[in-house]
Amino acid sequence: MVDLSKIRNIGIAAHIDAGKTTTTERVLFYTGRTHRMGQVDEGTTITDFDQEEQKRGITIYSAAVSCPWRGCTINLIDTPGHVDFTAEVERSLRVLDGMVAVFDAKEGVEAQSETVWRQADKYDVPRICLINKMDRVGADFEFSVTTLRERLGANPLVIQIPIGAADDFSGLIDLITMEAVYFKTSELGSSITTEAIPDDMLELATRSRAELVEKLAEGCDSLMERYLADETLEEAELHAAIRAATIRRELTPVLCGSSLRYVGVQRMLDAVCAYLPSPLDMPPVVAMDVRRDGVEHELSCDPDGPLAALVFKIVAEKPLDLYYVRIYSGTIRPNSRLIDALTGKKENISRIHRMFAKRREQLDYATAGDIVAVVGVKHALTGHTLCEQKRVMTLESIEFPETVLSVSVEPKSSKDREKLIDALAALMRQDPTVSVTQSEDTGQTLMSGMGELHLEVMVQRLRTEMNVEVLVGRPRVSYRETVSAVGEGEGRFIRQLGGRDQFAVVHLRIEPMAQVKGQPSLAVVRGSAMAEVPEDFLDALESGVIGSARSGVLGGYPMIDWRVTLLDAEVHESASSPQAFEAAGALAFHDALTKAKPVLLEPIMSVEVVTAEAYVGPIMSDLNARNAVIRETRLRGSDRVITADVPLARLFGYITKVRSLSQGRATSMMAPSHYAAMSAAETKTLVG
Repeated sequence: MVDLSKIRNIGIAAHIDAGKTTTTERVLFYTGRTHRMGQVDEGTTITDFDQEEQKRGITIYSAAVSCPWRGCTINLIDTPGHVDFTAEVERSLRVLDGMVAVFDAKEGVEAQSETVWRQADKYDVPRICLINKMDRVGADFEFSVTTLRERLGANPLVIQIPIGAADDFSGLIDLITMEAVYFKTSELGSSITTEAIPDDMLELATRSRAELVEKLAEGCDSLMERYLADETLEEAELHAAIRAATIRRELTPVLCGSSLRYVGVQRMLDAVCAYLPSPLDMPPVVAMDVRRDGVEHELSCDPDGPLAALVFKIVAEKPLDLYYVRIYSGTIRPNSRLIDALTGKKENISRIHRMFAKRREQLDYATAGDIVAVVGVKHALTGHTLCEQKRVMTLESIEFPETVLSVSVEPKSSKDREKLIDALAALMRQDPTVSVTQSEDTGQTLMSGMGELHLEVMVQRLRTEMNVEVLVGRPRVSYRETVSAVGEGEGRFIRQLGGRDQFAVVHLRIEPMAQVKGQPSLAVVRGSAMAEVPEDFLDALESGVIGSARSGVLGGYPMIDWRVTLLDAEVHESASSPQAFEAAGALAFHDALTKAKPVLLEPIMSVEVVTAEAYVGPIMSDLNARNAVIRETRLRGSDRVITADVPLARLFGYITKVRSLSQGRATSMMAPSHYAAMSAAETKTLVG
């Protein structure tokens, strides 16, 4: 059996172009998994193996690789940096034990860096930071560390400092061993030498080490005693203290380097093994017992424990899909029969694979702490739990952000309609942020996604991978509706259906509910008068309310941020039924909604533009013309960073416009921020 203390399940995550994939390529080379380093610009990297990734030079899909280092096995997932593919980061961080956050030394913390950091906070993922691209003109290590503190609220622990910057960057100083480390570029960084710290950097290094020791001592009583007694601390003690503080998420070790110039990657791998947790270091996961309501099980990382494996990624393949799972407890073997805890359907595991990007190695078994891919599963979806039939339990699922944009997709030929339906189902199975609906007004098929690039890639996949030629409409914004006041309504369903009397009368109240991050955007509360109503009628009533909320009264858009209180109901001894209460609930909701001053909501994007000072004026003018609310402008080195909230409907083609206004020198990034109410005039223009 594998020594679980030597396993590291980690991800590499960052803003786009910070150097994640280049770093991954260096990792694979230095760990002996490849004999030649691929280049992003040449489309030859191992983890960006998809055609679209190679063509665009960006990571679109998370890719898993496994490699050995210093007696440890590192299971590494390279994640996308573009906000449109943030779901890939979300599902990866849900199942990982640690993360390497990569930052551009010139830019420091950027927009998507903040998103990734929040996602890691959400899942309590310990992390280390790599300040990459120290060879870049304008690289500033101290500035980057400051942005970690100011923009992320991190508590950085600097354990390395760079020797020089930009063209003068030549190596790094290890503050634990107090030695200068140099990487021979002519030998692709494989040859490493250590020397005495240069005289001109000795004072800075001594001061930085003192700060490191003081910070560690603050969180450890035994170290503090020895520190105050002015005793010399051994390297092993410092490593142990850093590891403990990192796993507790009290400190975040900060390293430096240049992956492109082969500097610092091996020392980063050392830090991964030394400071990031093994599966055994993680707290037990909580699983809910499906057969005993309210019963929880704490599952430790035990190969002999009850099986619990979370499906976090699905890749559609023929003849059978590939399911990526993280095993939290127990052992999976080929030809075993499991159950999907959420659906109750039985699933077969025919083969188990250790993944190396698109290559795979067949395994005889996989145990707790492993991240593997299995073949044979047919019905499970992302976020579902696979377990044994004798103990059925569910792990916490994965939440994904709502889609904000949609396009109509129709087959060029009517004979391809069924083929398109199958292809769209495959896309939704793989990517939880893709949804497909039918427009009630036009009958068109609408595919929704996270942004223009996301939808563009999905359409391309339909055409190239799934061989379906489609006609694509213009992007449409995904609006929402809510209520701005309190309204009460009644639903009366008294009629005869199929020769049988149906009776249900429902009174309810709807009111606005403030959105709380991470909480549902709707709620149904049962008033005291509902205690006498049978449980199955109440369940049906709630189902009718929630079903009716899928389309509002202004433009037929889904309702969010509301609370319904069920006030009263009339039940007939023989004529009432769940079906009648479901229908009455829908009628009552609609009646109350019309009285609660419904408003239309539009998605607002957080936009960040980085530009030279010369182009600030034209870019600000353009943002104002798009109804932007400027939140902040600040200096980042010689550049100006503009942060604004802008309605999504005003942002089509914005990236091209920014390039035009700045002669190609400005960059922009946008991410969904929140929904905001539209004025009565804007609503009338949109829905008539």
